[in-house]
Amino acid sequence: MLKEFRNFALRGNVMDMAVGIIIGASFSTIVNSLVNDILMPPLGWLLGGVDFENFYLTVKPGTPIGPYASLTAAQSANAVTVNYGIFINAIISFLIVALAMFLLIRAINRLQEGNKKDQHAAAPSARDCPYCFTSISIQATRCPNCTSKLD
Repeated sequence: MLKEFRNFALRGNVMDMAVGIIIGASFSTIVNSLVNDILMPPLGWLLGGVDFENFYLTVKPGTPIGPYASLTAAQSANAVTVNYGIFINAIISFLIVALAMFLLIRAINRLQEGNKKDQHAAAPSARDCPYCFTSISIQATRCPNCTSKLD
């Protein structure tokens, strides 16, 4: 059983998947920083200085009873809150990650299609006779139509 597990764990697909998960986690950190540190501050400024992370609803007030100046203040008072601003940030992060993955996969597919076209274009199977313009095999030494000798 240990030998089977080792063979499974060291298989190429499993290692590729592990590398993908690690890179995906790093990519997620970068996208979260892009959303929270780059995109959301100007968007909040355009909306009148609003910080999306401070969008919340108080379900049950804490001690002392609110209103609270920020989500941090509400949480430090042990208030029960619905943090829909953080959820908006998460949706924006997801959309950016989905767009980036779509563009990456699209680029990879185009590269693969380009390689397939190059392979097909590199090996023609027919050519035209220079005298009668009939399509003939690439290996022919004489044209079957006009019987001209080909180079």
